[in-house]
Amino acid sequence: MKRAGIHKIAELAGVSIGTVDRALHSRTGIRDSTRKKILTIAKQLSYTPHPAARALSIGRSHIRIGICIPEEIHFFYDQMRAGISDEAARASSLGIDLIHRPTPSLGENEKEKITELLESKVSAMIITPGDPKVVTPLINKAEKEGIRVVFTTTDAPQSHRSSVVSVDPALSGKLAAELAAKFLPAESQAAVVTGMLSTEEHRAKAQGFRAAFETDCPGGKVIAVLEAHESEEESYRKTRALLDEKPALRGIYVSTVNCMPVVRAVQERKRAGKIRLITTDLFRQMIPYLQQGTISASIYQDPYLQGQTAIRILVDYLTNGVPIPKTCYLNPGIVLRSNLHLFREAAKK
Repeated sequence: MKRAGIHKIAELAGVSIGTVDRALHSRTGIRDSTRKKILTIAKQLSYTPHPAARALSIGRSHIRIGICIPEEIHFFYDQMRAGISDEAARASSLGIDLIHRPTPSLGENEKEKITELLESKVSAMIITPGDPKVVTPLINKAEKEGIRVVFTTTDAPQSHRSSVVSVDPALSGKLAAELAAKFLPAESQAAVVTGMLSTEEHRAKAQGFRAAFETDCPGGKVIAVLEAHESEEESYRKTRALLDEKPALRGIYVSTVNCMPVVRAVQERKRAGKIRLITTDLFRQMIPYLQQGTISASIYQDPYLQGQTAIRILVDYLTNGVPIPKTCYLNPGIVLRSNLHLFREAAKK
């Protein structure tokens, strides 16, 4: 039977996990009625604190969790950082310290940043790996030393990492292809603009899109997969050249959040509305282009929930011994003009 964690107790009691922690460890600061309610629920769930949690309650040790995710593209990773920080704040009474060592962009200086975290004596790490070949030896070393590693957004599947929290990238590519096929007539040509095919997420999305589009769109063909290396200038330049060279092109799937240079190239070549654009995720700059139809749809990966989930499964493991799932795939959303106002990135501030 799976061990019940403090998150489940907090959910059933309608209180914060900090309040649950105070009740379970006989601390002050909560009402007797609340304490009794929490202890009753814990008993019903056959909850027993993990030894690590007991050690934390007796001493003043801290759980140090290292965070190594990119600074750019900031409007995606800022949402992920917010999810991590908010969830850590909810567990603040457990003594959680977040040690941030961000990379400038995906894959840039990640060996140095992960090494710094290992030297910081962290208990666990949350990492967005850019180059699996670079990170795998470091991750294997960390796991061998008992440091649990959870990846977000993308993966290094040959490593010994504990888990990955993401939308299944192959599924994202297939979903984008199915949408594109519904928008386009038979025998249409499509292309993919991605980041780096050495990155597992980007490779799997492109592969999933190619396979599904050529099945879902009768006679359809993916005529190009452009690596833009998350560079705005490179994305714009390569998209513009593609549009000039392939006048029959009808659809483009942008498999990373770096879609604005593609939008600009499509508009400048007066192909808006003629090219069906399927993009990834959502940020405020995209909203007018979804509203006017330049972007037909976007595949939403919920970076906030990715960050929130990654920190939660690590805290549950470190404090209560709850097993870490090998994969934690989130259900992708589809952003359309009619529902974009429902997403947190489009909420009025």
